[in-house]
Amino acid sequence: MPRYGAGSWSHSRRSGAALTTLLLTAFFLHSAGGINGTVKWKTKHVISYVSSSIKAAEKNVYTILSKVHSDHTVYPSAGVLFVHVLEREYFKGEFPPYPKPGEMNNDPITFNTNLMGYPDRPGWLRYIQRTPYSDGVLYGSPTIDNVGRPSVIEITAYNRRTFETARHNLIINIMAAEDFPLPYQAEFFIKNMNVEEMLASEVLGDFLGAVKNVWQPEKLNAINITSALDRGGRVPLPINDMKEGVYVMVGADATFSSCLREVENPQNQLRCSQEMEPVITCDKKFRTQFQIDWCKISLVDKTQHVSTYQEVVRGEGILPDGGEYKPPSESLKSRDYYSDFLITLAVPSAIALVLFLILAYIMCCRREGVEKRNMQTPDIQLVHHSAIQKSTKELREMSKNREIAWPLSTLPVFHPVTGEIVPPVHPDSYDNTSMPLMQTQQNLPHQTQIPQQQTEGKWYT
Repeated sequence: MPRYGAGSWSHSRRSGAALTTLLLTAFFLHSAGGINGTVKWKTKHVISYVSSSIKAAEKNVYTILSKVHSDHTVYPSAGVLFVHVLEREYFKGEFPPYPKPGEMNNDPITFNTNLMGYPDRPGWLRYIQRTPYSDGVLYGSPTIDNVGRPSVIEITAYNRRTFETARHNLIINIMAAEDFPLPYQAEFFIKNMNVEEMLASEVLGDFLGAVKNVWQPEKLNAINITSALDRGGRVPLPINDMKEGVYVMVGADATFSSCLREVENPQNQLRCSQEMEPVITCDKKFRTQFQIDWCKISLVDKTQHVSTYQEVVRGEGILPDGGEYKPPSESLKSRDYYSDFLITLAVPSAIALVLFLILAYIMCCRREGVEKRNMQTPDIQLVHHSAIQKSTKELREMSKNREIAWPLSTLPVFHPVTGEIVPPVHPDSYDNTSMPLMQTQQNLPHQTQIPQQQTEGKWYT
């Protein structure tokens, strides 16, 4: 019986201990994911982790892979809706202090996604997360141009309470679909759904089931989902649980059913133009869960699609091909701008000087003067002018004297009480300047006195 040396025995013992440790670690991880949901490893991930670790143990190479730096690979198909949920529960175990089994941790977590080496995601991939307490969702429809080019999406999780970060990489390998694109495509507008609600697998499965019952194709796939806000829709008011609305495009290999074609008849088109709901017989199959706006349904038949490409005919409006662009040489000749500066400054200055001299001659050298004007004016006109000036001066001096007698027409003529004629008072008997237009009762003759009552209640005359 052969005997192993100490080194071989210790080597086999270390290998057995490592294998036992790895199996126990896998068991604890599987138990934690099934009970508390702190670390959610799927069965295939646990098996792949254990198998890779066992192979490493056999080679005496021990590598511990952190979940923060682990990569996840997905294989979506071109022309088929891709949805990847970023679960908050999965990332909670990344931030210290690590929760113990049975503890509840509800820290706000947000995500940032971008293509590795770029600040944003690919054009076909979109991301949505309503609140830091909800899961994030990556969704989109890969195009045929992205087939064969793997895209590495960096997913960075932020704990808004502790400001800790964790990063994962999502490797997307887009595969070519055999039946891409599906020849018949229909786009529905669902009014009572938000995009994150529609992306849930259960809700999307129910909608595809309802469409399949109406359409009855052999193959039916969800091609794309778009929020109504991305199509120019308005943000709904936060009342009555109003939703934004979502556009869902599905594709099939069978022609459109008669129910889907009902929206194209003239009666329903007229009702849509009048903002009335069209009459669709199969609407009851959706009404229980989905409120579809049948006026916004779009039916596309790829089999009858005519190519709109037209050969460019050169003519007016199209520049001729000038060949390769040739930039100017670096050795440019110097140019003297002194003469241009003088011309630009001297010409306006000379014109301004000439105009100034003409104006000065007119204003200063062409003045007649008062004596020359009087000599050229007839004597009768000068006398008339001097008489007007003299009368104006006398009127101004008279207006300064306030002791002029008042006109008799302004004095009272009738007695205000008896009505008798009162002779006008001679203006020389009193001061005319202080006389009012109408005399008071005390100054008038033949005044009738009215008896007045005293405070003690006695009458006097």
